[in-house]
Amino acid sequence: QVHLVESGGGLVQAGGSLRLSCVASGIIGSIYTMGWYRQAPGKQRELVATITSGGSTNYADSVKNRFTMSRDNSKNTVYLQMNSLKPEDTAVYYCKWSAFTTDYWGEGTLVTVSS
Repeated sequence: QVHLVESGGGLVQAGGSLRLSCVASGIIGSIYTMGWYRQAPGKQRELVATITSGGSTNYADSVKNRFTMSRDNSKNTVYLQMNSLKPEDTAVYYCKWSAFTTDYWGEGTLVTVSS
């Protein structure tokens, strides 16, 4: 069992920045992928970024060159640095832990970008 807690969401003006954090606890393991996903009102949940246990990252085209995902293994924490935020980035952001066929999700943190 893996428990995930996201934080760092809030209200920001367009062009601003936020940093999201996701702390993992429980039986985390050593080979897994962490991801950030988001779900805007009336839309499906979509991938934002992922990072493997080896540190390789992958980003959705819509956030490339604006968002950066990183991890601190000593703190079992992943981060999502979001710069140049746009109103269309408004969504609930979720953290996900994945290993083999098992996924765990956090409860999400709301990011609202005003124009």
